[in-house]
Amino acid sequence: MNAGKLILTILFLLGMIFRNNLIAASAGTLLVIKLVNLPSALKVLERHSLEWGLLFLLLAVMVPFALDKIGFQEIGRTLFTPVGVVAIVGGVLAAYLCGQGVILLQWKPEIMAGLVIGTLLGVSFLKGSPVGPLAAAGLAALLLHFFGLEKPR
Repeated sequence: MNAGKLILTILFLLGMIFRNNLIAASAGTLLVIKLVNLPSALKVLERHSLEWGLLFLLLAVMVPFALDKIGFQEIGRTLFTPVGVVAIVGGVLAAYLCGQGVILLQWKPEIMAGLVIGTLLGVSFLKGSPVGPLAAAGLAALLLHFFGLEKPR
């Protein structure tokens, strides 16, 4: 078994053991694609799946607008309050951190293993949420910079 298949198998099993369906499904899907030898499908996923994932994430958070659960009145009541301003600042910081995460993942893609393991541990033992590799990588990039460890070249 080559390294890719073994790593995907391990990630699939860890996802199952720690009851993280998203990691198990992702690793399992990639493993099946690899086992049936569809390298063109892997190239398409490599090129487009991040955008597709972000698209579906944005669709999910915008559904309340489409369902008329949140309108201009609710937005107006919240946007310029302390909570709304903190939400705007949080959005700016999250976008910046996720951008740093993209840079880190492009520079050192092997860090993904640590991010996945950390996510599994956080979800399992701290009752966290698997928010995604970009947020985790962004936080990792911030910590690497803070501790003066490694910087992208």
